[in-house]
Amino acid sequence: MPKILSKNAIEQYNREGYYFPVQILNDEQVASNRKLLETFETTQGKPMEGAQRSKSHLLFKWVDDLMRHSKILDAVEDLIGPDILCWNTLFWIKEAGSESFVSWHQDLRYWGLDTNDLVTVWVALSPATLESGCMHVLPGSHQGDLLPHKDGYEPDNLLTRGQEIAVEVDESKTVAMPLQPGEISLHNVRLAHASSPNRSEDRRIGISLHYMPTRTKQMAGEWDSAALVRGEDQFGHFKDTPRPTRDFDPIAVQFHEKATHAVREILFKDAKKVRQTI
Repeated sequence: MPKILSKNAIEQYNREGYYFPVQILNDEQVASNRKLLETFETTQGKPMEGAQRSKSHLLFKWVDDLMRHSKILDAVEDLIGPDILCWNTLFWIKEAGSESFVSWHQDLRYWGLDTNDLVTVWVALSPATLESGCMHVLPGSHQGDLLPHKDGYEPDNLLTRGQEIAVEVDESKTVAMPLQPGEISLHNVRLAHASSPNRSEDRRIGISLHYMPTRTKQMAGEWDSAALVRGEDQFGHFKDTPRPTRDFDPIAVQFHEKATHAVREILFKDAKKVRQTI
């Protein structure tokens, strides 16, 4: 019996590789989380950047709490079962009027994970609209072989290597996934997706949370980490991440340095060059 998703929602996800929207946070919760983010950015004198964007649950307690939100985990459990690891948490922020974009790509080609069952939950903390550069997906592209990719390294591309599908994507077959603040979308790790620049007057703030079954293995790196967020881990393929007791908990910050370095090694494996920030 599903916990939160309808039978039709689960069937659509399995058939097309995505489902949206699901309301998770109310207006007060969205405002609180956004204030925590932007207060930190004001304090450091610049927007979230570099390694701060990745494994962010190790730096910010409120991101760790969001990663463990019961309604989010209920939706993920409906799709992949009760024993769940979160591999990564990643900020996707496009400033108002920025040229930042995400090229068409499939994450599994670069993440080194041996699962087809990883679910990306994309959480909107501001409006993700057509104008602000919401995500677009190519339905059904999670089926079959992964598509060939090439690395572009464009400076405005938010992806590590500027990776892009090396065959033309028929835009007429793609679907936009606009979200209002507090809503989430869910998509399969193999699904081709992209997003355009932000032409709106507000920041487009999103956080992606990447959940996988505990049986998953890391095939591209010798060491990797993940957080056990529900159920039991009977496999132990990933180093369990510490849970911060507060923002910038020293133990979690130290672990974050090692964990993000490991992710960089995986993402840039066999790359011709390595960017200084991700």
